[in-house]
Amino acid sequence: MSERWKGTVNLDIRDSVPDWEPYLQPQAPGDAPNVLMIVWDDVGYGAMDVFGGPIETPTMQRIADMGIRYSNFHTTALCSPTRSSLLTGRNATSNNMACITEASAGFPGLSARIPFENGFISEVLNDRGWNTYAIGKWHLTPGEETDMSSWKGRWPLGRGFERYYGFLGGETNQWYPDLTYDNHHLDQPYSPDEGYHFSRDIADRGIEFVRDSKMIAPEKPWFMYFCPGCGHAPHHVFKEWADRYKGRFDEGYEKIRERILRNQKKMGLLPEDTSLSPINPHGEPATTGPDGQPWPPIDFVPPWDSLNEDEKRLFIRMAEVFAGFVTYTDAQIGRILDYLEESGQLENTIIVVVSDNGSSAEGGPSGSFNEHKFFNNIPDTVEANLPHIDELGGPGSYNHYCTGWAWAFDTPFPYWKRFAGYEGGIADMCLIAWPRGISARGEVRHQYVHAVDIVPTLYDLLGIEPPKVLKGYTQSPLEGESFRASFTEPDAPGRETQFYAMLGQRAVYHKGWLANTIHPPLSGWGNYGHDVWELYDLKEDRAQVQNIADENRDMLELLKGLWFYYAGIYNGMPLDDRSALELISTPRPQPSRPRNRYVYYPGTAEVPESVAVNIRRRSYTIAAGAVIDGPEAQGVLFAHGGVGGGHSLYIADGRLHYVYNWLGDAIQKISSSSIVPTGRHAFTAEFAMDGEDTETKSALGTLTLYVDMEKVGEGRIRTQPGFFTLTGDGLCVGRDSGSPVSPDYSAPFAFTGGTIDRVVIDVSGEHYVDHEKEVAAWIMRD
Repeated sequence: MSERWKGTVNLDIRDSVPDWEPYLQPQAPGDAPNVLMIVWDDVGYGAMDVFGGPIETPTMQRIADMGIRYSNFHTTALCSPTRSSLLTGRNATSNNMACITEASAGFPGLSARIPFENGFISEVLNDRGWNTYAIGKWHLTPGEETDMSSWKGRWPLGRGFERYYGFLGGETNQWYPDLTYDNHHLDQPYSPDEGYHFSRDIADRGIEFVRDSKMIAPEKPWFMYFCPGCGHAPHHVFKEWADRYKGRFDEGYEKIRERILRNQKKMGLLPEDTSLSPINPHGEPATTGPDGQPWPPIDFVPPWDSLNEDEKRLFIRMAEVFAGFVTYTDAQIGRILDYLEESGQLENTIIVVVSDNGSSAEGGPSGSFNEHKFFNNIPDTVEANLPHIDELGGPGSYNHYCTGWAWAFDTPFPYWKRFAGYEGGIADMCLIAWPRGISARGEVRHQYVHAVDIVPTLYDLLGIEPPKVLKGYTQSPLEGESFRASFTEPDAPGRETQFYAMLGQRAVYHKGWLANTIHPPLSGWGNYGHDVWELYDLKEDRAQVQNIADENRDMLELLKGLWFYYAGIYNGMPLDDRSALELISTPRPQPSRPRNRYVYYPGTAEVPESVAVNIRRRSYTIAAGAVIDGPEAQGVLFAHGGVGGGHSLYIADGRLHYVYNWLGDAIQKISSSSIVPTGRHAFTAEFAMDGEDTETKSALGTLTLYVDMEKVGEGRIRTQPGFFTLTGDGLCVGRDSGSPVSPDYSAPFAFTGGTIDRVVIDVSGEHYVDHEKEVAAWIMRD
């Protein structure tokens, strides 16, 4: 009970006096505002027109015109860390979120388990009488806790949200998303052929959630955390939206940066003397580490004039597709604002808009038709991408633009997402509006503000004192600061100091100075004691053009000391600069011990790869027990992965097929020589590894198909070195999880014309025919 009961109890209820006060649900203060927090993904500082960029976002302009643009807002350079700060008001490393959830490690600061002592704003507001909704990207649950068997304490409903609709991981296919509704997974409501797109779907859901509440309690306020997958890869959008940008990017990324900077100065976002950061500011790719280690080849921008016409044509289309993706998603958010205005709610809604980090360069210098190559350490090439130019953005792609556009969309700053020591990675757009409560209209503020400051500012606006104890957990102090004063005082002081640590890179901001290390993320350089430190005066050099460390040794030493001081307070060590493949492939706690035999059933939720059987770089056997009713039987027996990489055992055209999609580049298919017989059978694909591709670290071997004990097909294949997908496209029996693995069919291909009993996957390395006596009992019950 929150209140002392004040009624009277007698023997007869008729003689007793009730008191409902201790039993009522929390009530928000009268006329309390709603809060809409919109978090864009990988949209750089200079991408949208509202921050001087070339991409049209009329909804973002509408919000800016209602309120304030912050020109000096900062994040952490990566998505999960920033999102943890946006929801708790604590630093990412204090939240144990020094990296994305899929790269967790068993250390304070790195575990990807946000302490319950660091309460979410959703938990606080829910206890104060607000409805709370999370919609879209979550990425705050460890990858190994996203399956249906896992404890749900770190899912959205476990952290104070009453309703959730979106995807739990870091990215998803926008045509075939990995949807979760509250605490269960589900299939999308309709197909891309019927107009489905994830951005449209979540806008519909956001409107629905608010309407559901307002029909019952129209005066009750709500908090909505709305996070589109845009503009994270894959950059998926309807062709007509991409075509709107025909010709807009033909001048190339170097020229377009000049135009963006002119716009930013004209809008008052940056000082008139701001310069453009140079291309490849450390002489990449020639720069090396302390022991001669190479600069990561992915983090390099080829000059536009060095490109041939095919490269330019490909890169231009990549930018058009991305721009269409952003504009389309902006239009869907506009539908939410339209609904709020039509229903009379917009006037009393606090709107916060940010991006979670700078533009992404995970497409590398050549861009990518399949971003999963990045997570498998497989370099992309223009030659591989060019044949797919007309497919970019469509259901058959998993595309990402090249580093040149990441650099351009972060104008005027150097570098991009992942680089915590450079403004291109951490300087982001920020819009705040509240028509009833903030009088500023279309104004710009220049205070240094960080993601940790959003929650304290919202508490300040809502008149909420953060609780000392929340759900039984004594709360840690907020590490952010309210910047409410800047709403009415343009010269109000901003944040003085901010600490950064990300993927091996270090930085600290203090009173206008920024010190950082030359240590590219994911480089594997190590040797942190040999790091070279740089120093920039951001008050005079916002774009980090002049490293003035040599002229200011005392200031540099002060800032280096501050970094170690805050690293000690905020769990900033150990540092981790391992490659993407190493990070993702690191063993992590599993819901059960590894074993040689895994059994999966039809009619169940998909199994995320992080907790599924591990077949990477080893021999394996997939055996599906099924009853075939007749020659019309067809469909997927087993599938894992999707358009960007995966494998599937299926029946089509009366024959058994196995396809291994190697990162979208090689569709390796083996088919049976005979027609699938009717009746009860075991359908098996056995991969026997016998070598390795030394360049890609892929396993090589022979894939053999069996029907019962009879060999019906055989061929050579290679398998991926890493995960099929970082998130999504999980393991399924009887259907695809989303985008199809095989190009033989264009939509999820459910099994019909029979029944599947189960699928058994064996990774013991034993030859399938050694199980002859066990086949009936092992796969098919008598």
